[in-house]
This record gives sequence, C-alpha cells and structure tokens, in this order.
Amino acid sequence: MSGTTESGPPAITIYHNPRCSTSRKTLDRLRADGIEPTVVKYLEEGWTREQLVTLFADAGVTPAQAARKREALYQELHLAEASGEEILDAMVQHPVLVERPFVVTAKGARLARPIERVDEIL
Repeated sequence: MSGTTESGPPAITIYHNPRCSTSRKTLDRLRADGIEPTVVKYLEEGWTREQLVTLFADAGVTPAQAARKREALYQELHLAEASGEEILDAMVQHPVLVERPFVVTAKGARLARPIERVDEIL
C-alpha cells in the first residue's frame, strides 16, 4: 500500500478521521517528526474488501481486532457474534466501523492505538 518515493523518504499513508482525537494526534506527531504523509479520509473515500484484507494482514490484526466496538452500529449489526468475513462486509458498507488511525509505511502497517505503535514502522 505504501512504497518509496522517487525523490525522497519512504511514502507514508495515514487512514485518518479528522473528528477523532487519536487520529489528529497521530497526524500531528508524524508532522512534528518532519513527515508529511498522504492523508486518506476513509470515511469519505470508503474501503474495498481487498484494501482491508491487505491492511489488516500488514498490521497483524484481525477484522474483529480492527473493528470500532464503541460505534453504535457495531452493536446494532451484532458484530460481536459475527465472523471475520461478516465483519469485513460490514466495514466495506460502513467505513466508520474501522478503528482509526491506521498508518502504512514501507516497513508495514499499524493501528496507532496507542499512538506510539507508529514508532515500530517509522
């Protein structure tokens, strides 16, 4: 999902929700380190199943681990009892169900909760 740019440092992408304080703090931290990542506002752009499968594999998390359990929709859709495939389907239909933020670099991907997890891939 992320590679090296031809003219500089490795490309970094943050899957960002501007309304989320953890996502904003992660973006601020990257910028404080002199990194200007590609910012993907996934609530606007949405996800494909393939994107999520790759992202979760690179981050070493399951769909259940990447689900935003505090989201009311998670309860309404009974995702606590759902299979990984069912959770993926729900995430594609409802991007808000994906926990945030995810950060992707050439070294891998991490769900930045806590924010310091990003250090593992910088």
